[in-house]
Amino acid sequence: MARPRASALALALVLLEVALDGVGAQGAAPEDPDYYVQEIRSQEHYYARPEPEPESESFSPLLPVGAGEGAEEGAREPRPPEPRPPKKATKPKKAPKREKLVPETPPPGKNSNRKGVRGKSSERAANDDDSVPRAPGEVREGCPPLGLETLKITDFQLHASTVKRYGLGAHRGRLNIQAGINENDFYDGAWCAGRNDLHQWIEVDARRLTRFTGVITQGRNSLWLSDWVTSYKVMVSNDSHTWVTVKNGSGDMIFEGNSEKEIPVLNELPVPMVARYLRINPQSWFDNGSVCLRMEVLGCPLPDPNNYYHRRNEMTTTDDLDFRHHNYREMRQLMKVVNEMCPNITRIYNIGKSHQGLKLYAVEISDHPGEHEVGEPEFHYIAGAHGNEVLGRELLLLLVQFLCQEYLAGNARIVRLVEETRIHVVPSLNPDGYEKAYEGGSELGGWSLGRWTHDGIDINNNFPDLNTLLWETEGHQDSPRKVPNHHIAIPEWFRSDNATVAVETRAVIAWMEKIPFVLGGNLQGGELVVAYPYDMVRSLWRTQEPTPTPDDHVFRWLAYSYASTHRLMTDARRRVCHTEDFQKEDGTVNGASWHTVAGSLNDFSYLHTNCFELSIYVGCDKFPHESQLPEEWENNRESLIVFMEQVHRGIKGVVRDLHGRGIPDAVISVEGISHDIRTANDGDYWRLLNPGEYVVTAKAEGFTSSTKNCMVGYDMGATQCNFTLSKTNLARIREIMEKFGKQPVSLPARQLKLRGRKRRQRG
Repeated sequence: MARPRASALALALVLLEVALDGVGAQGAAPEDPDYYVQEIRSQEHYYARPEPEPESESFSPLLPVGAGEGAEEGAREPRPPEPRPPKKATKPKKAPKREKLVPETPPPGKNSNRKGVRGKSSERAANDDDSVPRAPGEVREGCPPLGLETLKITDFQLHASTVKRYGLGAHRGRLNIQAGINENDFYDGAWCAGRNDLHQWIEVDARRLTRFTGVITQGRNSLWLSDWVTSYKVMVSNDSHTWVTVKNGSGDMIFEGNSEKEIPVLNELPVPMVARYLRINPQSWFDNGSVCLRMEVLGCPLPDPNNYYHRRNEMTTTDDLDFRHHNYREMRQLMKVVNEMCPNITRIYNIGKSHQGLKLYAVEISDHPGEHEVGEPEFHYIAGAHGNEVLGRELLLLLVQFLCQEYLAGNARIVRLVEETRIHVVPSLNPDGYEKAYEGGSELGGWSLGRWTHDGIDINNNFPDLNTLLWETEGHQDSPRKVPNHHIAIPEWFRSDNATVAVETRAVIAWMEKIPFVLGGNLQGGELVVAYPYDMVRSLWRTQEPTPTPDDHVFRWLAYSYASTHRLMTDARRRVCHTEDFQKEDGTVNGASWHTVAGSLNDFSYLHTNCFELSIYVGCDKFPHESQLPEEWENNRESLIVFMEQVHRGIKGVVRDLHGRGIPDAVISVEGISHDIRTANDGDYWRLLNPGEYVVTAKAEGFTSSTKNCMVGYDMGATQCNFTLSKTNLARIREIMEKFGKQPVSLPARQLKLRGRKRRQRG
């Protein structure tokens, strides 16, 4: 009896193995218990793997696209290629025993906003009569990127045949990824194969069946080397073992790659392919270069209600907002719609014009729009100083819509914020640059298209360098030229017409000098961190050095208030965007310790005005596809609101004279902090401080100073700390004499005159 039982057991094991092979051929779903274990194990030795033998590579004989059920058991065995059915795409059966790599007929739809370089393709051993026909004028509905650039695709989903070294691994083959300063470190600017031959590949695992529609490639980001792929094949698979090469007719399709290393090139598949894996197989590369590339894959994931992994990680939003990219005209129209919805709390105005004459629009949100209320702080958000950093622009447009809707809905938190704060939002500071980036599109704009103004100026670094003026004075105490520690005057040369200053920069300076801003944030892109001043190093010839302000403790808190409420910034499991890991400071960084910048908006704002300004980098992808906007809004919504609420932290008050009139331009000093602020035209002031007890002094020209202790608590809401100043005796004398039409007498001159009269009398 033991032998029949053993035979039955062996038969059961064989049947189980065949069943498991069938499941694998259908594209194993990630809920397979052993799936993640196998993937993690393979990653441990991934970079040490030898090159696969040709029998298991993509160059093995391929399973034909229209293979029947009989190919199931021999799916992994080499078979001679069979011709594709001509002229018509094969449609999937209703209930196939295994998933097949079928071309999908492209549905009619609208063209996406992607514009830029589109690659050409050629075919080998192909007959033009066998190519899939496309109706004249037929357009294809574009699929969004899978998310290599946005990091939605994890490092574990990227694989390669070989790598040159870890810093050039498959995980670095992401579109627009940037190399570190030292390119031989762990963070380099592309995937580079270990050998330059036709057997190299890089693949992405979508982890679910996906309708692939196109591929975007770039060369290696490097200051010194020129590496890019000039042509390649595309292959797809359901199980990563059997691969089907994309064809055009009866021959393998060769896609034209890049002609330089930075401009992205889009190649659309002739017919969308449904599969789980996609592989790029370079066929040629730049002379004297290496097989290196960065990429993004376009594809639409197919619905899979049984897959818990994807349902758990899908991001949805309940906010009814306009989640799409807006060009200049559409942005202006959206502002008008919001103003019509909330006319009592919104006002649209402009702070100037761009080089091309486009207005720099701002939206004011307040319970009394158009006027400064005594005791109410002023806050601003700015985005789009770099025209290609589009995510910040769209986030601010979403924020304006959200504040309006929630105010009308009676959201107590938003109502309190609007009624107690005067909020200004400038979504697009560089509209000329944005229009260039918008024309290129969200995937084909590259890293820098539209970054600068029309006349080639980087607005973010175009402000006067006041740091050097301050530090030179502090370093030479006996210097005849004294510079205050606040409200440092702008040099005359900077205001001249010959200075290299963008008109947009001049508009921002005039705007900030007119309105007494207390706190501000400028939204940027390409990273995920909050940077606080100083942005310029104090030591000469240093490119990185921590350079804190006297208010470093306050800036750290402000930065952390945004980062800690962001969904990803403080996540220790998050992959770095490019080269910098900001987790050691919880998603914040001192600007100068990151990279030095002279003439930044943050430093200028701190040294020339009362405003505490921070740079908020809201995403790794500067110009995400609009399908990503709902998720990015959810990532940043709470942070945007919490950061605005910080304007009510510290002390506030009014400096008045004995008659109750506000004293403008009075200086507010805090003991132990060598940075002062000044009162506004009505005598009101706001001083951002962390919780604690402070000795505060108010002084003004012609008045005696006043000092008092002010306590800042942990509860939200600034502590009221008012001052009443009396005039000095000399000021009273001058006031009395001016009142009666007489000029005050200069006492030293009067004494000299009396002495001369006495000498004449003696003589």
